[in-house]
Amino acid sequence: MAAAAGSGSVSRGLRAMFFMLTPNESSFEKVEEVPQYVQQATPYFVGLMLLEMAVGALMTGSPVVTLSDGLTSLSAGMISRLPLLVMRGCELSAYLYVWDHFRLLELPWDSAWTWWLTFLGVDFCYYWVHRFAHEVAILWAAHQVHHSSEYYNLTTALRQSLTQQFASWIFYLPMALAVPPSVFAVHIQLNLLYQFWIHTEVIRDLGPLEWIFNTPKHHRVHHGRNLYCIDKNYGGILIIWDRLFGTFAAESDKVVYGLVFPIKTFEILYVQLHYYVYLWKRSRTYKTVSDKVSTFIKGPSWKPGKRRLGDHVDNPKVTGNEIPHGPKCSLTFQVYVGLHFLLVLWTYHKLFESKMVLSQLTIFGMTSYVLLTLTSLGFIIEQRPSSAFLETIRCVVMVTLMRYSYLRSPLPLLSVPTEVS
Repeated sequence: MAAAAGSGSVSRGLRAMFFMLTPNESSFEKVEEVPQYVQQATPYFVGLMLLEMAVGALMTGSPVVTLSDGLTSLSAGMISRLPLLVMRGCELSAYLYVWDHFRLLELPWDSAWTWWLTFLGVDFCYYWVHRFAHEVAILWAAHQVHHSSEYYNLTTALRQSLTQQFASWIFYLPMALAVPPSVFAVHIQLNLLYQFWIHTEVIRDLGPLEWIFNTPKHHRVHHGRNLYCIDKNYGGILIIWDRLFGTFAAESDKVVYGLVFPIKTFEILYVQLHYYVYLWKRSRTYKTVSDKVSTFIKGPSWKPGKRRLGDHVDNPKVTGNEIPHGPKCSLTFQVYVGLHFLLVLWTYHKLFESKMVLSQLTIFGMTSYVLLTLTSLGFIIEQRPSSAFLETIRCVVMVTLMRYSYLRSPLPLLSVPTEVS
């Protein structure tokens, strides 16, 4: 009986990744009853990434993921979830407030019609969240994190922004006037999970499904910096919104991935925050208040005298022969970085697992250690002159935390060599 229940749980978890759950098995009366689909998806993320690496290597004869870029993407994903240590997600918190105080009607939570209507509503709202994130510079400052990789694989899906969640909630609020929060809580997670598997070059074409659904083929275009790819294919699960609103582009020329002006760094805090600094500095070069404000609320390519979204005349020419940024690291360095990343990933997992029993001061301290570690590993990958000094400080902090039992190794036998390293 237990084995059957476990098998059913695995099946549901895997099907959740592809939006293949039925209304009957994913409808709940209360928000508290809604499973943490995203949090429970970690084994499927790992399994699918390993599968992509194996299939990609067989298809191309070369690795689809590099250590430097892959760890930067995973680090960004870790950082994006840190606010959840001290608060509920902004989208659901704001949604509950509007539902409690302003709802106009209450659709039945156990109706299949409500479930499918919510699916369409969440995906429609996501289209506009995503489009505004490309067309409003201050929102792009958050979203550019996701586009900063010059590779396109499943780790790229996890390269998420720390700050985007603080603005995206606004777009879903109209749904709170009628759709129960428990139904919304299911679909906001399933919509996000679906978008994981489409970040791959292994799947080339899905035939007739390409007309309706967002697929790897369509989303590759979205991540391209070719002129024909910019500001196209915003859809989450469905591609029909792009076809309806004129933002669809089919894959044609070889897609070159990444930002129009690649940042060429693996320093994780810079990846997350550099564009805010850039916007501030750019706004200060303008004389009028109107131009200063427009720097933040118009398109990323806007300049005085140009239309709202600007243009792409200053973009570097894409030839298709671009080589992604990637410093060469010795095998020793790669093993060292990989080992310590796995250790901090374990710490991160245990931090979320224990957050309800930890003090705010402990959470702050452990969060600081996670950020210090991810920053230091980025410095090592880039072989910066200051990396040895920063890593020495980090190791002292790590050993101190282990000494006072704030930090534990996943395997007791690793404790001694970890402290020595």
